[in-house]
Amino acid sequence: MSNVPSDLQYTKTHEWVRALPDGTVEIGITDHAQHALGDLVFVEVPEAGRKLAVGEACAVVESVKAASDVYSPVAGEVTLGNPLLGTEPEAVNNDPYGKGWLMRLRPASGSVNGLMSASDYQKLLQTEAD
Repeated sequence: MSNVPSDLQYTKTHEWVRALPDGTVEIGITDHAQHALGDLVFVEVPEAGRKLAVGEACAVVESVKAASDVYSPVAGEVTLGNPLLGTEPEAVNNDPYGKGWLMRLRPASGSVNGLMSASDYQKLLQTEAD
């Protein structure tokens, strides 16, 4: 079973969202997603200042198997793309909920709605496995 931290919110497309104390959110891909992709060899993150809509493709994670888009679970403005991932894309595999975050974003008003709780995300993973 994948690691699903209870303090995060999730999307059906396997992104996670963490609220930060300064009102921004940190976004990454889940443990389940990084396992499905395999060893990452390249990660492209959005640049600061980019405005994103919910569901907009905003990052790319590339493994030896395939390249996949990452979709913004929240509307808002990117404040920081994770600079570590340019030289250490494997951080997403090794620590998807820590050093492997993809971007930080200042959410637009009300845009953090519609995300799943950890228990709801675990149910989604179970139905995908069945």
